[in-house]
Amino acid sequence: MGLKAFFSPRQDRFLQSLVTQSEITLAGMVALESYVRKRSDKHAAAVMKAEKDADEVRRILIDDLNRTFVTPIDREDIYALSRAIDDVVDYAYSTLEEMQLFDVEPNEFIQRIVSLLHEAAGEIHLAMLRLKDNPKVASEHASQAKALENRVERVYREAIADLFSGPESIQQVMEMLKLREIYRHLSNCADRGDAAANIVHDIVVKMT
Repeated sequence: MGLKAFFSPRQDRFLQSLVTQSEITLAGMVALESYVRKRSDKHAAAVMKAEKDADEVRRILIDDLNRTFVTPIDREDIYALSRAIDDVVDYAYSTLEEMQLFDVEPNEFIQRIVSLLHEAAGEIHLAMLRLKDNPKVASEHASQAKALENRVERVYREAIADLFSGPESIQQVMEMLKLREIYRHLSNCADRGDAAANIVHDIVVKMT
């Protein structure tokens, strides 16, 4: 039985909420990439708006989930997938927040990682769009998101190695600590995208 059979028009709202969440998350990552390419209040505001909008959609999804007895897929999977997608944009926001707080100038490593996270968010969004009618394609997009997470981790390790290559002054040590915190947020963002992709795979296996 295909996934499509599990969705009634009334139950479609859960999938639509996930689609909307992933769309907002993608917008947040686009804004973050714009910010790390050229710092501006406009791009920062777009990241903040995405984080707030995503929280509101998640609140509605959870409210619907609590008031619905029968769900198209396991309610635990709906909840976990929603949380993982929301965490991605939350980490985008926390990255922005600390870059502003520490007055960190984005370097090449930050730009490379955020670009990959942008691509991964796009794959998760496509997975949500395809989940109902083309679950196999959704699973393929989830796999692409996981591959991008692996690339993020490689760049993250490069960045950390470069960071500890030999600070020569107290000022450099301070900058090193600031950057390490930013890198950590970006790595966590990638981990949550990977978690979302894993949940998509689980859903497709269960329902096809």
